[in-house]
Amino acid sequence: MLARDLQARGLLIAGTSSDAGKSLVTAGICRFLARQGLRVAPFKAQNMSNNSMVCADGSEIGRAQYLQAQAAGAVPESAMNPVLLKPGSDRRSFVVVRGRPAGTLESGEFASGRRHLAQAAFAAYRELAGRYDVIVCEGAGSPTEINLRAGDYVNMGLAQEFSLPVVVVGDIDRGGVFASLYGTVALLDAADQALIRGLIINKFRGDVDLLRPGLDRIAQLTGVPVLGVLPWLTEVWLDGEDTLQVGRWGAPIGGPEPRLRVAALRFPRLSNVTDLDALACEPGVEVTMTADPGTIRAADLVVLPGSRATVADLTWLHASGLADAVRQAAGRGTPVLGICGGFQMLARTIDDPVESGAGPVSGLGLLPVDVAFAPDKRLGTPAGDWQGHQVRGYEIHHGVATVAPGGGDESFLGGVRVGSVWGTMWHGAFENDDFRRAWLRTATEGRFHADAAAPGFGARREAMLDRLADAVAEHLDTDALLALTR
Repeated sequence: MLARDLQARGLLIAGTSSDAGKSLVTAGICRFLARQGLRVAPFKAQNMSNNSMVCADGSEIGRAQYLQAQAAGAVPESAMNPVLLKPGSDRRSFVVVRGRPAGTLESGEFASGRRHLAQAAFAAYRELAGRYDVIVCEGAGSPTEINLRAGDYVNMGLAQEFSLPVVVVGDIDRGGVFASLYGTVALLDAADQALIRGLIINKFRGDVDLLRPGLDRIAQLTGVPVLGVLPWLTEVWLDGEDTLQVGRWGAPIGGPEPRLRVAALRFPRLSNVTDLDALACEPGVEVTMTADPGTIRAADLVVLPGSRATVADLTWLHASGLADAVRQAAGRGTPVLGICGGFQMLARTIDDPVESGAGPVSGLGLLPVDVAFAPDKRLGTPAGDWQGHQVRGYEIHHGVATVAPGGGDESFLGGVRVGSVWGTMWHGAFENDDFRRAWLRTATEGRFHADAAAPGFGARREAMLDRLADAVAEHLDTDALLALTR
């Protein structure tokens, strides 16, 4: 396919910073465009996130692109997020290319050692462009990370490669939005500036008329039109990919007072923490991310979520005093749930020559399990049942957990239960409504009572996507937006 055939097929949503709302704005635009009868695909050339999903073909992509595919009514696939970087430390990321492990990237290689990744990303874009009407691309961080511009292929580098019009989103909730928008445009060189075709202000609370002078002035200063002001939207917080979003769960307006307190450990290298979204959606359940032993002691349920650095986070658990707090909670009969990396920490031993290179170390010893890390990553979408409830989930892990013969009270979703301690290798299991509610009731010995009228997790997600698309339709210049996609 010739490059000129691709030029009219894409739109890049960039942001003045991380957590400006790019992911959710992109999802809203995907659904809005799909409502117009267009075949829409999301795309993020490179994502840096430890929140990921497994597609039906067994490939791994960023959680946000999976959500955006759902918004677009498209089948999630590896081409939608061809490069995924999963930080394992402050100086190293594990690399996933087209959904499969592809080595590591050191910090010294980030500016100049990604040429092969750029080639993979551009090839994936071309592939999607041959099958969809519109590709809605999400940038990463800010397009004006001028220290990285030479090797960039996810922001302006992508836009230049395919002559994509770029819309920049700024977050007014954090303050300084006009300065952020102006600085973003001003720091670009002339060739990049020529591709900036619209500005959007996000997360506004108040009377838009108060912004009018600023909107007119920023358009005048930058030479770029403001396409609209998106309001602050309540109950729009599911499936976050940025670490800045961790723990920002919103209780339904008018919902019941919390009756069940869930304490989730805030590991330094959290992975797939979106597993907690489904728990936080339940009326009467309060989920708190914490590194405070006192909060663990006061909880009705303790969760050890996933980790991208199991042994390192286990070491942190001991150093912070949280390991003792978890053991004490289990000793009191408080339900303790470990998911994937969190499950591995509950084991007797962990032998890790792969992820950390630490070799054999002792786990918390709360489950009769031994974990051995293997070079090959296990990716899958398992299905099963628990006490008659159908459960579907997904697996992403190097560590293989082996339950000791005769160990445990019952098997549990690829894991095991002993007394009040539960461990599973399955992510996403708690998105299954009937299972989640039955498990909460059983694990808490009847202290949890489901609200039969409460919407399920999938329904909440769909309502969120519709709310985003409705906001795009109501508050943005959709004629201008559609024109950019042509």
